[in-house]
Amino acid sequence: MSRSKKTDIKELSKDQLVLWLQSKGLEPYRATQILKWIYLRQTDTFDTMTDVGKEIRKLLSRHFSIARLEKARIEISQDGSKKYLFKLNDGKYVESVLIPEKDHYTLCISTQVGCAQGCRFCLTARGGWVRNLTRGEIIAQVRDVSKCLDGPKRLTNVVLMGMGEPLANYSNVVSAINTITDNNYGLGFSSRRLTLSTAGIVPKLSNLGRDTSVNLAISLNATDNKTRNMLMPINRKYPLEKLLDACAGYPLLPRRRITFEYILIKGINDSIKDAKRLVKLLRPIRAKINLIPFNEYEGSEFNRPQESAILNFKEILNKNNYTAIIRYSKGQDISAACGQLGANSIPGS
Repeated sequence: MSRSKKTDIKELSKDQLVLWLQSKGLEPYRATQILKWIYLRQTDTFDTMTDVGKEIRKLLSRHFSIARLEKARIEISQDGSKKYLFKLNDGKYVESVLIPEKDHYTLCISTQVGCAQGCRFCLTARGGWVRNLTRGEIIAQVRDVSKCLDGPKRLTNVVLMGMGEPLANYSNVVSAINTITDNNYGLGFSSRRLTLSTAGIVPKLSNLGRDTSVNLAISLNATDNKTRNMLMPINRKYPLEKLLDACAGYPLLPRRRITFEYILIKGINDSIKDAKRLVKLLRPIRAKINLIPFNEYEGSEFNRPQESAILNFKEILNKNNYTAIIRYSKGQDISAACGQLGANSIPGS
């Protein structure tokens, strides 16, 4: 069998690998051995798995590969951010962004090729939805980028805020999260340092709180249904009342809060009235707020607010005892800022 037709072993969860091993008459504990080599030791071949018998290694090599994503292009921003354009096996492309922080790195990863949500402020939406990423493709973004790092800074934080809507690819995303956060055989990231951002697929929210313990971020961006309907078509199906009720009932761990992301757009949602409405909307919820000034891009119909409007909005939230932080996006010179990942990075587009 040719290598190209082998299954990438990262597509198998631990339970699936156990079942496969048992079907070959092998002990379940072998799954943990194998996965530790793949995720903790970052091996690229089965031959290096010295605590796994030679015949088992040969068997694995006949059926599986340990694939890396093809790096079609890497762009480096003036602020040190890196945007990775990955080419997938079917010729599609997806982007991830490595963001330098003071003493660590944060990686923004994608969960779909394109996006079906149609948010009017987001460049990714212009290309439409192509397909879901597999669990292996989601994990590979984290595994491969962390392998590339050198120096004292480590990759400690992962945000699912790249291309796509994570909750629209629920099973693959949750399966990938379980491997990324597993300390025994997976990549060993703390669930406290993983954040999933969603436009608000309400029926999936309670499932997420049950199936994972990652941080939840809600892309809110408006304080009334009329404005949110215009900005985010998903609001017509799950209006603010339903979304915020689901957030109020979300099973938060102690000392955690839901992050509400609010992209400030000039003349659309940046008024004093909007800030005061936001205060009232979030009262029943343990919340903090990330204010994100709109990142303009060529052809955009929207504009960034004046700095005074941004600061006035934040001040109202702070005066009402909310933690509100202005997130000035990095990587804007390479179209790696919030809402800018999209098809314009694909070679030949």
